[in-house]
Formats: sequence, C-alpha cells, structure tokens
Amino acid sequence: MSVSTDPSRIDEGRVDKGGPSPAPRPLETVPNLSKASRKSHSAENGSSKQSKQRTALTKKRFALVGLLIVAATLVIATIATVAEDIGTPDQPLVYYEVARGPMSITVTERGNLQSQANVEVFCEVDDINGDGVHGTAILWIVENGKSVKKGDLLVELDVAGHQEQLDEQILETEEERSVNIQAQAKYANQITQNETAAANAELDVKLAELDLEMFLDEEAGTFKLERDELERTLEDTDSLVLAAQANMELKKNDLEGIQRLFSAGYAGKNEVEEARLDFLQAESELAAKLNRRDTHQATLKQKDDYDRKKQLLTLQGALDTAKRSEKQVAQDNEALLEQARAKRDAAAESLKKEEERLKRYRTQVERCKIYAPQDGMVAYTVNDRHWEEEIREGAPVLPRQQILSLPNLESMQVNTSVHESVLDQVHAGLKATIRVDAFPDRHYKATVKSVAVLPNQRGWSSSDTKVYDTIVTIDDKVSQLKPGMTAVVEIHVDRLENVLSVPVQAIMQIENETWCYVDNGGRPERRKVTLGRTNDKFVVVTKGLAEGDKVVLNPMAIPGETQKDEPGDEGETPEDSDESSGAEQPVAEAAVPAADA
Repeated sequence: MSVSTDPSRIDEGRVDKGGPSPAPRPLETVPNLSKASRKSHSAENGSSKQSKQRTALTKKRFALVGLLIVAATLVIATIATVAEDIGTPDQPLVYYEVARGPMSITVTERGNLQSQANVEVFCEVDDINGDGVHGTAILWIVENGKSVKKGDLLVELDVAGHQEQLDEQILETEEERSVNIQAQAKYANQITQNETAAANAELDVKLAELDLEMFLDEEAGTFKLERDELERTLEDTDSLVLAAQANMELKKNDLEGIQRLFSAGYAGKNEVEEARLDFLQAESELAAKLNRRDTHQATLKQKDDYDRKKQLLTLQGALDTAKRSEKQVAQDNEALLEQARAKRDAAAESLKKEEERLKRYRTQVERCKIYAPQDGMVAYTVNDRHWEEEIREGAPVLPRQQILSLPNLESMQVNTSVHESVLDQVHAGLKATIRVDAFPDRHYKATVKSVAVLPNQRGWSSSDTKVYDTIVTIDDKVSQLKPGMTAVVEIHVDRLENVLSVPVQAIMQIENETWCYVDNGGRPERRKVTLGRTNDKFVVVTKGLAEGDKVVLNPMAIPGETQKDEPGDEGETPEDSDESSGAEQPVAEAAVPAADA
C-alpha cells in the first residue's frame, strides 16, 4: 500500500484524507501565533508599509501549518500500510506429524571452562618493613601462558632484606643458646647444693638429738660423768684436808715441844721460830685445802641445781634449732630450685622463640623462590584494584597477594548455572555431554559434580531470575582446551519411552492456558493441550492431541495471531493488552516450569 498526496487538495495547511474538507480555521486557532500578532491584525491599519509586512507574515504562517498537516498525514498512512503488511500472511504454514516415541529430558546451559585443579599461587613472604604496604619486589617471573612442570621455578622475589634479617637472627639465637646452657648448668648445680644443705641440716638435727641423749643418760651420760668427776675431786680434797689437819697437828706438837725445850734452855730461839713457821704453813695449807673442798662442794651443788638445767635447755634448744634449720633449708632449697628452674625454663622458652623466629626467617628466605606445585599453564592474576600494580618483574607484591594461578589443563570442568525451574531435576552424579564452541566437532563425557545450595543473583543490577551455580566435570583427560572457553552443557536428566511429543515452537501459551494449531482439512484449528515434561526441543503432550495429528510449527504466521492481543482488540484496555502480549509466547520458554507436571 502506498500513500500519495494531491497538491491540488492542499488548501492552506489542509490535507484531503478521502473525506470532506474541514472548514477553514479561524485566526485565533492558528498554532504558534503570538497574541501581539493577533492584536496587530485586528487593530486599525497604520502606515501602509507595516500593514503589508503583517499580511505577508500571516500568509507564511498559514503555509507552514499546512505543510505540517501534510507531513502528519503521510506518517499516519505509512504506519497503517506497515500494519496491514504485518497482518498479511506471506509465508506457508509448516506442519509436524505427531508420533509416539522416546524422548530424552535434558537441561542445556552455557558456561565457561575452568580447571578442576586450579592451584592459586600466593606471595607468602612478609613485608620486610612490617607495615604490609611496600611489599616485596619481583626479581623474576615465568612468562605468562607458559606450560610448566611440577617443581619448575615460577617466581623469584627480592631476598636481600630477608637474608640480612636471617643472619642477625642466627647470632641472636646462638647467644640465647649460650644463656640457656648456663641456666641448665645453674639448675643442676642448685640441685646439688640443695642436696648438700639438706644433708647438713639433717646431720645437725641428729647430732643435737645425740647430745641431748648423752646428757640425759643416767649411767654414762655427760652430766653423770662430769658430776662423778666433781665428786671424786671433792673426795680427793677431803683427803688432802685430813692430811693437812694431821700435818698441822704435827707442826703444832713440834712447836709446843720446841717451846718447852726453849723454856728449858735446850733449844734456841731460831728453832722456836722455825717450828712456829712450820706450824703456820701447815695451818695455812689446811685452810687452803678446806677452801678447795668448799669450792668443790659448791661446784657440785651448782652442777646439781643449775648446770644440769642449763645444759638441758641448751641441748634441747640446739635440737629445736637444728630441726627448724632443717625445715628452713628445705624451704630455701625449694625456693632456690624454683628460681633456677624458672630461669632455666625462661631461657629455654626464649631459645625456643629465637629458634622459631630463625625458622620463620629461613622459611621467608626459602619462600622468595616459588616453585610449581603441579603441572599446568601459568596465568597471571589480573588485579581489579586500581592501587595494585600488574604482575611483572620489578612490581612489589604484598603478603597473601595472589600472583598467578596454575590450572591443570588435562582435567577441566564447566562452571555453569541452572535455572530455578529445573533445579529439582539436576543433582550431583548426573551424566552430561559438553561441547566447546572452539571445537564444535568434539563431544566430551561429563558428570555433574555439585549444585549450589543458594542462588547466585549475579550482582545488584540483575533481574529477579534466580540461577544456581553448577559444576560439571569432564570425565576424561583433555588437550587443547583453555580456561575461559565457552562451552555448552547438556545434562541428561531422564529418558521417556513411548510418549507423544511435539516441537516446542508449535505450542502457544498465555498465563496457564496452552494450545496449538492442528490441521483440520487444510485449515489450522486452534486446540487446547495439556503438557508434560519438556527438553530444549520437544515437549510431551498428555492431552489434546493424538498420534497422527499434524501441528503447525510456525503459528505466528497464521493471520490474526500476531494482532490477537494488540491494544483495543476485543474490547481490551491498553493495560490488559500489555499484560496479554507479555504473557503470550511459544512454549520453548514458558513450558519449562511445567516440566514435572
């Protein structure tokens, strides 16, 4: 259909649309005409020059309005022509004969390849400055994308600062080991000293007990022996006193005899004086002997009355003191031993800390060279933070920062997602088939490894559709596959036998109502159907069709089907039409939730 316009039908902005021409519009209704112009037009004529200018301006405006009306008419005619062309069927209907047979229930999803054993390599070297900011520089790193074997050198970090730290720690550890040896020796010496002190204290107690026992012995004790000695001395003194008394009596008799002889004239005066001197000496000697006897008697009395008590208290006190000293020595020994043990343990713990620090520094030096833990391909880590530098030689890496990953390219898997509508059909252990876009002629046998418990909504900007991350592993060893390649996974859920099925594109659906078009004598007839399980290509029909029926595979080519739910048809409001047009769709997508009906 074409749209034509007749220039003779255009009259001051009016277009002939096949009906009566509209009446001329009054001046007040001309759009975009200012109030000042209308006032100027209705006012009295001024000068002739101004009047002509107003008249020319008014004609131009009428002509512009006319052209706009013509253009709008052309647009409306074009839209109507296109709508008529759309509603006109210009392609033949394609039919499919319904038959019974087996049907495989599969879930097909797309995903990306990744390694089953993807080892991430991190920087395990601490920052030498201890602030966790500067990091450790990379001196050398293996080329990105290179295949390596287990044990190959991957990264070499700057070891200078850590080596210096290690050398200092070796000296500190040896010094601490010397302190620990001294503490061990002192602890051993303290044990010997404690044993000696305890033995001496025990000996002192025994001696004190023996002294007390000897003193208290009534037969051969020290007190008894001392008293017997005093008694014998006193007896000897008594004998000397008796001898002195006898001697004095003799001297007295001699003096008296000499005095009588002196009186008779038979002895001289010197003999008398000599006799008197001998008497005085004998008397003096007797007095001395008496004094000595008194002294011995007093000593014996003192021994019995005082010395015995005093010595008994002294010996008992010495015994008690020895016993207390023994307890004090035991306590002192325990305290000194605990001090020595504490110093020994402190030295041992300090040595242990220094040795742990030494071991850690040695480990840091060793970790400056990173070796491949397995065979694989080197893949540098791409930093998504603007402050982190890219992985390269000379760039610093922070502790626990990932440097690269080492995927094993012989064992691969696909990371895909399963829609929530088929989640109950997919579980670990199901067999699957994987096709890789890069190698379309290859098919890989696979197995579902895991299905996530929680949905992955793929970020805050995603829709409300919920999908669950699923890992499908390739069973055999592979080659030439790379991480990140796009793959298609067909999960074999079930296999149905002897069922009626039709291609999914033959089914139409609005909300919960489904139908298809069946050939009825050369004319398509709309028929409601009940659906069963489905896969990506076919859907089971449990009611509404019979074997041998022919269904239309392109129902959208049937006249009126595409305009069935346009706004205004069959009394629908624009809002109802929007809802219906959004709900009507082929069952290729809409029938998935009814898979287990």
